[in-house]
Amino acid sequence: MKKPKIRCFLSYTTDGEVRSSVESFSVSPDVECIYLLATDDAAVVPDCRHLSGSVHITSTLRRMAEEAGDGYMLISLPGTAFVSGSNLCSRLLAVAEDTRSPFIYTDSWKEENGTRRPSPRIDCHEGSLRDDFDFGTLVFIRAEDFVEAVSEMETDYLYAAFYDLRLRLSRRGRLFHLREMLYTERPVVGSGGERQFDYVDPRNRSVQIEMERACTCHLQVVGAWLPPVERSVVYDEEIGFPVDVSVIIPVYNRVRTIADAVRSASEQQGNFTYNIIVVDNYSTDGTTELLQSLAVENSRLIHLVPEKKGAGIGGCWNYAVSHEACGRFAVQLDSDDLYKGTDALQRIVEVFHREKCAMVVGSYELTDWNLRPLPPGLIDHREWSDENGRNNALRINGLGAPRAFYTPLLRENPFPDVSYGEDYAVGLRFSREYKIGRIYDSLYLCRRWEGNSDAALDMERINRNNAYKDSLRFIELAARKKMNHENQ
Repeated sequence: MKKPKIRCFLSYTTDGEVRSSVESFSVSPDVECIYLLATDDAAVVPDCRHLSGSVHITSTLRRMAEEAGDGYMLISLPGTAFVSGSNLCSRLLAVAEDTRSPFIYTDSWKEENGTRRPSPRIDCHEGSLRDDFDFGTLVFIRAEDFVEAVSEMETDYLYAAFYDLRLRLSRRGRLFHLREMLYTERPVVGSGGERQFDYVDPRNRSVQIEMERACTCHLQVVGAWLPPVERSVVYDEEIGFPVDVSVIIPVYNRVRTIADAVRSASEQQGNFTYNIIVVDNYSTDGTTELLQSLAVENSRLIHLVPEKKGAGIGGCWNYAVSHEACGRFAVQLDSDDLYKGTDALQRIVEVFHREKCAMVVGSYELTDWNLRPLPPGLIDHREWSDENGRNNALRINGLGAPRAFYTPLLRENPFPDVSYGEDYAVGLRFSREYKIGRIYDSLYLCRRWEGNSDAALDMERINRNNAYKDSLRFIELAARKKMNHENQ
């Protein structure tokens, strides 16, 4: 039986990096030919054919399909240079033939500042709907599946073509994660890489619109799309609450910031009653003593300590919400952060009563320790629209801040007892059935400093966080499919 061959499609980085890759692949007996993908026609490298465009553009994928051949396609994604390992092509070919997977990606090494370290990735599954999922620089695709997937594309994208492609391929078979480091990634000089908040930068709005469209089409095909019809919440006036609103602040070892957070909550004004419930998760840095002294001076402040150690942020929230002091609406304030202005709670309460929501989400700004603005400015998550927000929520990585909840529903659907993604889990669950209110003006200041729980995360923690949110999407996807099936 004739052994299949590989056609390489290399995204242009720099002349030197591309030439090195071309030389490496040219001597491989498994490689049939090499194509250079470049938006600049002047980028010409010997021993490879030129294709104008990028894998993120649909018209480029169509041209690639014409050149795909009948074997496999090794595609390098834009933005990062790489050095292939000695057995990259032969290993990918063997695994592809054994698994019959339409799409394979691998772990890699990462070279930075003269040192090389492992760069592991996570498994991609049905719940991995984030458009920024990290497949690494190299992906290996069966040519037949590539051609058929591209032939089905009806929408011409300028940014979302590869996302559209991998969603379509996921419906044809498993996107297989090979846990072997078969190449080394190297940063391209002059490329800053993707920052944590790039996806919500207002300048990237056109990108977000395309990604939303591709994801929405996928959800419709797999039976998980929900129409823009949600249940309004009937607020049971017979349920007694001590106050209208409770500001919930879980805290652990934030002696530097907790007084600022309490002060910000205490300055809120409006035609409602409220208290401030701080759940102190057995702090050891003086936070506990500081809160005790603040509670003496501030009649609104309720200082709680969970009955047992070991609770996550979600567990602290559940402890506060189940407490007899909790109000009708529970509003988030992280122990590092501040409300912007004195009317944040008033505006949230107005949306609850006007729109009969299960949850209200505001908008926020990033600042440094001294409250100086940081890029990208206002983060308003306008991708959460009334028409398609609850579908698009499966693609994005967060819902916004501050987040506020109708307490009786939150008691029925408690947070998972984790310290990352607990709010996202509840937001997805609520949006499946109920209306989520939105405020697109800034209500909240998110302070970034060296003490933040998400500051300077290592790769293991990032992967664990991303894998957890993907698992939440998997659960929600299954629940929505089931609901749609039962409603047929």
